[in-house]
Amino acid sequence: MQSLRLPLSECLDAAVTAAHAAAAILQSYAHNRGDLVIDTKVRNDLVSQADREAEQAIIDILLERTPQLGIVAEESGGKASEIATWYIDPLDGTTNFLHGIPQYAVSIALIAHAGAKVSGDKPLEVDTPVIGVVYDPNREELFTGLHEIGAWLNGRRIQCSRAANLAESVVGTGFPFRDFSFADEYMPTLHHAITHTRGVRRHGAAALDLAWVACGRYDAYWEMGLAPWDVAAGTVLVREAGGICEDIFHKDSWPIGGYVYAGNEHTAPELDAMIQPHMKPR
Repeated sequence: MQSLRLPLSECLDAAVTAAHAAAAILQSYAHNRGDLVIDTKVRNDLVSQADREAEQAIIDILLERTPQLGIVAEESGGKASEIATWYIDPLDGTTNFLHGIPQYAVSIALIAHAGAKVSGDKPLEVDTPVIGVVYDPNREELFTGLHEIGAWLNGRRIQCSRAANLAESVVGTGFPFRDFSFADEYMPTLHHAITHTRGVRRHGAAALDLAWVACGRYDAYWEMGLAPWDVAAGTVLVREAGGICEDIFHKDSWPIGGYVYAGNEHTAPELDAMIQPHMKPR
């Protein structure tokens, strides 16, 4: 593959435009939830025409602005490209949205593949999340992250919290809700967190959970059984805010498998050490 330099600023602008377009669709439906047509993919995994229309709006903009890049989206699938691939979740927190709970977001990320150039002349050695956009339309909060440049909330630079340990931390998580095969691994970690932190929160939108780690609202976060598009953008935000966001199994260069832990330089390693004794080999 011939190495290609990615125009990150242009790509970020496209992603922000797409996120706002999708959010406008979501909010137009949010006030008329009773009219939504809702399908069940599998138990507790819902999709509505709001998801589908928002996703199509994102895809249309990204195809027009960045035709050379691949797209992988939650509802319509897609395929990766050699250089870089967009990972799209048009509505992270669908269950919240459908129940009128104002905790959901649009999540868009760009993963640069090994061999791509994003800064300097040295190609990336591994697949790397390089752009993250998470937009919360209810609070009108736009989180953006750019590889090796930084992370921002509505244009203001953000940093992870300075908590020195989990005992002084509020941590976010997500319970098993669709796939319960890992419940025996997850539940002991929840029990430990309940008894060894200041508090545990479960708000039901992974992209926002990671964004909140990036801006210091949460001191750490972990979840299992997610999808790549749930965590891709948030990974960029946390890393660019000075934090750690990694695969629980320490196998992949980012949590593409949906088993993720995140925090600052103190809380993330402690959280990882708390989780590892309960995980089964994969």
